[in-house]
Amino acid sequence: MQGDFGLLLCSRQWQQQYCSIPGRWRPPRPAPRERIPTGVTPRPGLRCLYYQSDKQQSSPPTPHSIRKVHPLFSHCVLQFGKMPALHRDLLLEVSLGYISCSLHQSLAPMLWYFSLQILGLTGYEIFAAAYISPLILNITPIWNLVNNKYVLALLRLISLGSIASYQASDPYSRLLLLAFGVSSALLVQAVTWWSGSNQQRLCRTWGFILGYFLLLVLRIWCTSLNPIWSCSTSNILTLSLGTIVTLDRIHSDFQKVPQEKEEMKRTEEKNESDAQRSWIVSGAAFGSLQFLTHWIFGEVSLVSRWAVSGHPNTGPDPNPYGGVILIALALGVMLSFWPSIVNSVAFWLIGVASAIGIFYLRREGAFTAGTVLAIYTMSLWPHLISRLISSGDPGKALSMAMLVYVLEMLGTVWCTAYNFVPGGAITREQTIVVLGVVMHLIGLGLFYGRQSKSFSSETNNVTLFKHLAKYVKLLLWLLVGLGLLGLVHRFKLYQEKLLNQPAKKDISAMIWSYRFGYDNQGWPSLERSAELIEQTGADLITILESDASKPYLGNNDLTMWLGEKLGFYMDFGPSTKDHTWGTMILSRYPIVRSMHHLLPSPQGELAPAISMTVNISGNLMDFVVAHFGNEEDDLDRKLQAQYISNLLKEIPQPLVFLGYITSAPGSRDYIQIRKIGNVKDIDHTDPDRWCEYIMYRGLIRLGYARISHGGLSDTEVQLAKFRIPDDQNHYEDNDEIETDPTNVPEEIHFNPRFGSFMTGHNSEHIHHFHMNTPKYFLQHNKKEKLLI
Repeated sequence: MQGDFGLLLCSRQWQQQYCSIPGRWRPPRPAPRERIPTGVTPRPGLRCLYYQSDKQQSSPPTPHSIRKVHPLFSHCVLQFGKMPALHRDLLLEVSLGYISCSLHQSLAPMLWYFSLQILGLTGYEIFAAAYISPLILNITPIWNLVNNKYVLALLRLISLGSIASYQASDPYSRLLLLAFGVSSALLVQAVTWWSGSNQQRLCRTWGFILGYFLLLVLRIWCTSLNPIWSCSTSNILTLSLGTIVTLDRIHSDFQKVPQEKEEMKRTEEKNESDAQRSWIVSGAAFGSLQFLTHWIFGEVSLVSRWAVSGHPNTGPDPNPYGGVILIALALGVMLSFWPSIVNSVAFWLIGVASAIGIFYLRREGAFTAGTVLAIYTMSLWPHLISRLISSGDPGKALSMAMLVYVLEMLGTVWCTAYNFVPGGAITREQTIVVLGVVMHLIGLGLFYGRQSKSFSSETNNVTLFKHLAKYVKLLLWLLVGLGLLGLVHRFKLYQEKLLNQPAKKDISAMIWSYRFGYDNQGWPSLERSAELIEQTGADLITILESDASKPYLGNNDLTMWLGEKLGFYMDFGPSTKDHTWGTMILSRYPIVRSMHHLLPSPQGELAPAISMTVNISGNLMDFVVAHFGNEEDDLDRKLQAQYISNLLKEIPQPLVFLGYITSAPGSRDYIQIRKIGNVKDIDHTDPDRWCEYIMYRGLIRLGYARISHGGLSDTEVQLAKFRIPDDQNHYEDNDEIETDPTNVPEEIHFNPRFGSFMTGHNSEHIHHFHMNTPKYFLQHNKKEKLLI
């Protein structure tokens, strides 16, 4: 061994080799050598023995001399060793990997919040530059500064402290803190991935990969949400535990020993030999891989939302089939240990075919393609990280990766929000192009230049890698097991809730435009929304603008969260790949069938609709939900009104139409739907409406209410109550309006929690009846009896 000192860990095997015969020295067996690579940092508290290297040592040490060097030798052998320290390092890096992944995925939804306020670019998008902060490391003085252990410690603390942005009082402070946190985390990543011993680098990179699995598992237990950004208690707990881990890593940074000259020489020679592999290509490939993982596998329910269709065959549900995706991702990690498979052209073609399949197929076909893509995606992570690190300068390579990541993220935004961004006419509905670019850049990174070796062959100590691989696999399947346990637990609770629905003939329907689960201050609003829905007592709820499964909206499955929380049957549609803002329907009663529609939208944003039949206590009843285009897209709204009116006309059963039609009462589109669709307005005397409407046919209207949004959204809640007539051919609708609840049977009252009748608009940040509601509807002769 070359160098000034070598490091030998005091393992049980070493003791048997050197000390089994008292008073004698036994030379070590030729293999495996127990010397760990030069440059390895001894963990604090690890009992180990330093001895002179082969170059300087004239005679082997004796057991007596060993005991003189370390009097607690026997205790050292029994309590400490190489593997426990390695295991501990890996666990700590997994915790930091989870925090880094959470930060990476949090900034885009925060930027989206500001754009949503004006439906356009705001200028705050400049904070996306935080993603390419490693670019400044190309400046030599800054690189030297960041490599200073005190500056690195400060950056670690800043990235951790940005988790507290959840506690910030306003969205501007939150955005600023998040941007600084993301920037600091990437700078730390650039320094730590490219420096340290083999053990340190392997623990850091594998810790990042397993940290992503920890993120998935926690999202399973929190029903699709990342606990850091959804609960104040979880946020504080993560911050507290993260502080302990970060301080330990800082202490480790302060204790590190420099790499040996021989190892540094090998690294330099390796980098020179890999110079042909451009940092541009390797960075672009890694950035594309990171974006693909975030885009389609940032939460285990996402593949189901890409594959979803109407009832009864909706495709595999997120729960329990999200477990299949979790297992597939883990199998991809296992497959990464066979580089001959991962680095083959045939395997890349399988990945490309699965990407095409998940986009063009539906239901089980798309889900199967997504499962294969999950295996392929995770199998690439160790190899593309290796290529990224070996491609040269960390500032250039990592900044290139994150630049590609940001551009591809913006590409998905432009494909769906094309009506509000410059150049949107070109990018409209071009998700397949973004997916194609991602897969080609990954392929280019795999096959450009000399193929990289696997981690095991790159490691100077193969034994170290084998032990690390064992711990990685053990921890990986432990996390998968915890995730599957969470899915089973949730599934059982959800099924129990579905079995407890009362039979009745009076039903209520609700419509609300939701803004993707964020309130008017950018805070998650799911808990408060669930409370509001529960208080309305609605039996069927449609929530528009609810597809938050896109990466720039947080990868949150709001339909699944609300459905499981409230115990409702669910319909999510259209598919998240269909370039709409999404519609969810929650039903207290079983959904018999449903169909997802993409309304004619030649000029503006693509408009979704869902038609469904629900079994309400043995009575079949239809619901149609639609979200029309914007006011300025007149042709779109005209064609959409014609489509919906023809759809309503063909439905024979009693029905309720819940629509967001961006037209005033009495307008062209309003008349088209009422007359051609043969439906009644719940309250044709209400002129102060613009977007939300409730219409019906074949039912008896009982009540109508408008509830202020209370800051949870920019749109009010509308609620209507109906009764299913006993005889569809002989019934009389209620035609008299009553605003005094004392003149109305108590069983049809709206919840008094929302106050009483209110004239005009409620501007307070509370949920209250307003706009001259609530109103009740009675037959004329019944009203006279009640008055008597």
